[in-house]
Amino acid sequence: MSIRMRVKENEGIVEVKALMKHPMETGQRQDSDGKTIPAHYINHVVVTANGDTVLDADWGPSVSADPYLSFEYKGAKGDKIVLTWTDNKGETDSAESEAS
Repeated sequence: MSIRMRVKENEGIVEVKALMKHPMETGQRQDSDGKTIPAHYINHVVVTANGDTVLDADWGPSVSADPYLSFEYKGAKGDKIVLTWTDNKGETDSAESEAS
């Protein structure tokens, strides 16, 4: 699983855009044999800038596959951004970028 992230600063506002590759299964769909596909979804996302939390979100199974996240915060060029997610199976992934 991977995260693609772009971070740009413009006049003191940093825009973070991230695409997270994840199946985001709700636990309600069935496969071709009629068996229920187990739930597997991101349930927690945290983004930090220079070690300070700028976004802390709890998600549920209704978020689409390969979720896209975009938000802004007051920051500066050179801010070190770290995005980390955890899913309902305890798996985790993380990516970091620098505001340009």
